[in-house]
Amino acid sequence: MSPTRVERSAIKRARSLRRDMTEGESRLWSELKQFRGNYSVHVRRQAPIGPYIVDFVVQSHRLVIELDGEHHATAVGMARDALRDAKLADLGYRVHRINTGELDENLDGCIETLLRELGVT
Repeated sequence: MSPTRVERSAIKRARSLRRDMTEGESRLWSELKQFRGNYSVHVRRQAPIGPYIVDFVVQSHRLVIELDGEHHATAVGMARDALRDAKLADLGYRVHRINTGELDENLDGCIETLLRELGVT
């Protein structure tokens, strides 16, 4: 699969999002950044892929990790997510969505699920 071209504006936006992560994104990132040393899995945060900026991506496994807040539970949010997931699938990516409530209540379980999905446990 050929790489997708990323607009310069998307790169600038991704950099801005890295500086202004939500509390949930910061908590998840503090765990995900350890994957490189512990499992030899490199996770990028706020990464541009095609027209999108995804919360986290593991390029080697073509896995996108999205952290979903309340607005994703609305009809509009779910429809938007379904379209985005389909377009990312067309680019060769699988999308794993984590609800912020689930992350708050069970961070360890969320991490274990991701590790299983990556095939490193």
